[in-house]
This record gives sequence, structure tokens and C-alpha cells, in this order.
Amino acid sequence: MAGDHHAVDHDYHLVNPSPWPAFGALSGFVLAFGTVWYMHPTMLGDFSIGLAGSVIGLIMVLCTMYFWWRDVVRESIGGDHKPVVQLGLRYGMSLFIASEVMFFAAFFWAFFDASIFATEEIQFWRTEANGGQWPPAHIETFDPFHLPLMNTMILLLSGCTVTWAHHALREGKRKELIQGLALTVILGACFTALQAYEYGHAAFGFTEGIYSSTFYMATGFHGFHVIVGTLFLLVCLVRASRGHFSPSKHFGFEAAAWYWHFVDVVWLFLFVCVYWWGG
Repeated sequence: MAGDHHAVDHDYHLVNPSPWPAFGALSGFVLAFGTVWYMHPTMLGDFSIGLAGSVIGLIMVLCTMYFWWRDVVRESIGGDHKPVVQLGLRYGMSLFIASEVMFFAAFFWAFFDASIFATEEIQFWRTEANGGQWPPAHIETFDPFHLPLMNTMILLLSGCTVTWAHHALREGKRKELIQGLALTVILGACFTALQAYEYGHAAFGFTEGIYSSTFYMATGFHGFHVIVGTLFLLVCLVRASRGHFSPSKHFGFEAAAWYWHFVDVVWLFLFVCVYWWGG
């Protein structure tokens, strides 16, 4: 049977048994349970146990990411990702980004639902919560043309650098590919640092009403996606330095570029709708 498996003459990849899906599910459970325990110590007991669970769960998740990613890279280098498999990967990444679009659409829906109807008398609970105006009177919003505008320029520039890297890869210019990817990773890290600084100097907290909760949920999850995208591109940078990509076969990088452009577009909507119009 083993010989038959390695001697197939079709274009599909039969994945070998892997422990990482089950281990990843367990890791996510440990991380989520530890985080809930840490956030609600009065309900579940000592918060230090929850903190330990969160740290252990995070380490398990990172290990899952590393080893699963390693296996997929080995499959690609080993020739398992034939054209039909690459097509399936493209469909999968496209559907994943589509699901992410709907994920953020829910946060925008909540934000617009609360803001547009903030002064409608029939929406009594909103009027009570928002003081009949948007943003609520007690909320001191961010200046959209300060740090948010700076972060917008950073992400737009990172979109240019990742596109430069993509064109360099297609033309076989490995040095420019590495330079473009390195700049994109640095810009992604700068965006995260500036957003953390912005949160640290915010004049309102997460629990101060519908404005603050929708603001932090939308921008916070976007920040999380920036971190994921930066890690994605960092892996591509390591792979590019090792010569894993070629002008004709580089879907791993292409998927990272798609994801990064999606993150850029979402931020443009956040900047215009939440920071500027909503503020």
C-alpha cells in the first residue's frame, strides 16, 4: 500500500496523516479557556491559573503553526503541489478571504446600526446609551489625521512594497524580492507598534458603551490580522532567502500578498468610516 501511495500517476495530493489538526484544536481550546479564566477570576478562581493557561495555549498554537507550516512547505518542495493542487489552494485562499470580508462586515454593520440610528426615538436603548448623538457625548474620539492617517500611509506603502516584491519574483530578481518583503514586514511591525501606542493613549475603554466596544472590536481584530499577515510575510521572507520560490511556482507568497492587500483595504474602510466619519 505504501508503494502504491508513492507511485500514483494522478495530479492530486493525498495528504498523509497529521497530528496538527487535532493538536491545533486542543491548543485553541486551552488558549480560549485560559483567557476566559484570566478575564473572570471571581467566577472561576485564581486569575494566575488562567494566565498560565493562556500562555500555555498560546505556545501550543504557535507550535502548531510552525510545525504545520513546516509540513506544508516540505510538501511543496517535494513536488506534491501540482497544478491541480495549486488551483485548489487558490480557491481555498479566495474563499477564506471572502469569509474574512463577511467577518468584518458584521463589525461595520454593528457600527453603522448604532451610529445611524443613534438619534431615533424609537430606538430607546440606543438613545439612552449614546445620549442621542454619535459619537456619545462622553467619548473623546481620536483625531483621524494624526496617528490613524500615519498608519494609513504605512499600510498603503506596505501594499506598494509587497507588490514590488511580487513583480521582482515574477522577473526572477531574488535580491529585490527579499528587499521588498523585508520592507513590508518592517512596515507591518511599525503599524502594530503605532496602534498599540494609540490604544495606550485612548481616552475611552472597551466597556464604555456601544461606540467604544464596536471601535475596539473592529480595529482590534484588524490589528490582529495585521500581525497574522506580518507573520505570513515573514515566513515568505525566510523561504525567499532559502530559494523556495520560482517565477512559475510561488503560490505561498501569492497567498500572503492577497491577504496583505485585503488587510490594506479593510483599514481604508476603517479609517474613512470609523475614524473620520464615525468620529
